[in-house]
Amino acid sequence: MERLLKDEAEIRALGLALAAKARPGTVIALIGDLGTGKTTLAKAIAEGLGVTESVTSPTFAIIKEYASGRLPFHHFDAYRLGSPEEMYALGFEEYFCGDGVTVVEWANLVEEFLPKDAMVIDIAYGQNAGERRVRVKGIGDADASV
Repeated sequence: MERLLKDEAEIRALGLALAAKARPGTVIALIGDLGTGKTTLAKAIAEGLGVTESVTSPTFAIIKEYASGRLPFHHFDAYRLGSPEEMYALGFEEYFCGDGVTVVEWANLVEEFLPKDAMVIDIAYGQNAGERRVRVKGIGDADASV
């Protein structure tokens, strides 16, 4: 499914809709260039889950965990990983197979670790300022039309 989002408010709405459908073990893989809205989308998913803490990009921490929502929220940023072995050291399997929702920014860098049922969201700049082209794959593509 591909759609055009006109502004940050529509990115936020997508995140809230994804959170409403999220279940324990949901993995959402975000792909896109710098500044396309991956962190904005992750924050909206956390908001939709009811996370009350301030959600920030885990660029240097690699992973941040939040427990205040209806489901635990795990936020990965794979941009600074030096090697695949670092994913093992982080214990990614516990997050991906756990009882929470996991969002992975820069997921294209660790795609070999993503579960087969992960929802993959590719975000790209649109033609006009603020627009984003969003392609959603996974979790039954038909159901991905959030």
